[in-house]
Amino acid sequence: MLLGTWNLENLYRPGGEFGPRDKAAYETKLAALAAVVTELDPALLGVQEVGEPEALRDLVGMLGGEWHVALSEHPDGRGIRVGVLSRTELRVLYDTQEFPAKLVPVQADDGGGTASGTGRGFLAVETETGAGPLRVAVAHLKSKLLTYPNDRFFPRDEGERARYGAYALYRRAAEATALRALADVLLAGDGRERAVAVVGDLNDEVQAATTQILLGPPGSEIGTPGFRTDDKGDLGRLWNVAPLIPVERRFSRVNSGRRELIDHVLCSHRLVHRVTAAGTGVPGAGSPELPSVGADPQERRGAAGSDHAPVWVRIGG
Repeated sequence: MLLGTWNLENLYRPGGEFGPRDKAAYETKLAALAAVVTELDPALLGVQEVGEPEALRDLVGMLGGEWHVALSEHPDGRGIRVGVLSRTELRVLYDTQEFPAKLVPVQADDGGGTASGTGRGFLAVETETGAGPLRVAVAHLKSKLLTYPNDRFFPRDEGERARYGAYALYRRAAEATALRALADVLLAGDGRERAVAVVGDLNDEVQAATTQILLGPPGSEIGTPGFRTDDKGDLGRLWNVAPLIPVERRFSRVNSGRRELIDHVLCSHRLVHRVTAAGTGVPGAGSPELPSVGADPQERRGAAGSDHAPVWVRIGG
């Protein structure tokens, strides 16, 4: 079974404010996305940046076989949301933007505005596999690409850049905390028996503090002697599969010429010990070929394919 995650990059139908400007560009984008999904051949794929449900329906229509789709009903201001494509039937467990009860709203701008929930909803689903039930949460955390007042992508001065960088970090950390709370619900205190995965665009790398929040109890990291030794922390841990990805493929986006792994798959104890392979891009291919992105996302409006590579794990029975 191949389980993955992929940011589809501004999946809108043509003619709107954010999508391709014409039908030809849209069809080219869909064809590029469909070719990757077909070659990836996932059992379940978490997706991000679905701008219009109709656009995802167009994409699914280009894929072979039967697919089941679930979409969050909590998009952000641009209309983008997370979703799931699956070869097996899906049951939506949670679709939420709520911060945990004890986490207060965080500052979001110079005017004192606050964020009291996640910018985009988290979607948790359950499906049946040959090895039993599988629960998957899909997320898209606050971007590191900063937006300033009046929809500017560039700051007036370095003080503004620093402040808005801090606001974005506050929000991403709060969202990671909310995602960890959802993972706790899905794990229900027994990650040894429950097959749970948390996938998505976390907009930070493996060692970032925000990403580390999701792991739960420390210890037993992949590649350490403790990984093969059970302890009580296994009940609540999640393992990021990044160390299992070959080093030359350990990136999912190129930012200003720098490779970074910001899309992640995290697995419970029951799942991580059944992982037989992990990677980015398409299995069996070379390192992903990705464009380098900058500070202005509008530069790629209507571009074919995606500026992210899918991240995936193969799980044995």
